[in-house]
Amino acid sequence: MPIRHATLHQLKIFAAVSRHMSFTRAAEELHLTPPALSIQVRQLAEAVGQPLFNQIGKKIFLTPAGEALMMACRDVLDRLERLTQELAALQGLEKGSLKLATLSTAKYFIPRMLGAFCAKHPGVDTALFVGNREELLERLVRNQDDLYILGQPPAHINVTAKPFADSALVVVAPPDHPLLLEKDIAPSRLRDVPFILREPGSGTRLAAEKFFERHGVSIKTRMEFGSNEAVKQVVVAGFGITVLSDSTVGAELARGELAVLDVRGFPLGRKWYVVYPTGKQLTPIASAFLEYLFAGSASGEGAQ
Repeated sequence: MPIRHATLHQLKIFAAVSRHMSFTRAAEELHLTPPALSIQVRQLAEAVGQPLFNQIGKKIFLTPAGEALMMACRDVLDRLERLTQELAALQGLEKGSLKLATLSTAKYFIPRMLGAFCAKHPGVDTALFVGNREELLERLVRNQDDLYILGQPPAHINVTAKPFADSALVVVAPPDHPLLLEKDIAPSRLRDVPFILREPGSGTRLAAEKFFERHGVSIKTRMEFGSNEAVKQVVVAGFGITVLSDSTVGAELARGELAVLDVRGFPLGRKWYVVYPTGKQLTPIASAFLEYLFAGSASGEGAQ
C-alpha cells in the first residue's frame, strides 16, 4: 500500500503514539485496544516502507522515517483543524478548539481570561494545561498546543513571542521577619539569608538568580519546590524568604500571612509572553484569543 493510501485514522494513531512514546497510553487516549492500535501502526509502516519505531528495552524511539512522518502528521492534522474552523466561520458559526498551555505562576489570572473568552465564544472547546517551565518547553517542541504562556521566552527554540501583560517579582517573607523593619535593603544584605526557591530552570528562579548575580550575591538556597504553593507555605512557616511573582501572593499578603521586603531593585519588572513556534499558522480561534489577550492588557484586565 503506497503512503498516499494511508488513512487519516492511521495518521491520528501514529501521532498519538509519537506524542506519548507509548502504545499503551496512546491506546488509552484513543479508546482502542493495544493490539488493534499496533495493527494500524504496522500497516502504516508497510505503506512507508520503513520501520517507524525502534524498541530499546521497554522504551520506543522514532526512526528517521518516523520523525519525517511525525512532522507530516502534524502538518496534516493542523491543516484539517484550521479547515474545520474556516468552514465554520464561512457558515457564520464559531466552532473548533483552543489548546492553551500556561505556567503555574500564570494560573492566577489566565483561567479567568480564558473563561471570559469562552463566555463570548460558547461554541469553542478549550483545553488548558498548567505546568512548570520544563513541561511547557517540552510541549512547545512537540507543538502540542496552540499557544503557550511564559514569563521568559526560550532562547534555544525558534519561537514567536509577544508580550501581552506586565509582571513583577517581589521578595516576600513571613510577617515577623526582622528585615521588614528596614527600608531600601541592599541586595548584599540577603547574602546569608536562607531562600526558598522554585525548582532549577523555573523562569522566576532564573530571573532572581540573574538579579543577585549582577549584584555579586550568591543566593543561599535552603529548599526548592516545584510549585508556588509549596514555596509560599514553607515561607509562611518561617523557614526563609523567597522571590515570587506579585500575582501569586496577593491573597497571602491580604491575609497578613506574607509581607514584601523593601529590597533595592525590587519589584523586578517582567513581562508575560504568549509564545508559539515561528512559522506556525494559527487557527482562527487561536488568533482570536491572541487578540483577546492584547485587548485585555490594553484595558487593564490582564494579569491583575
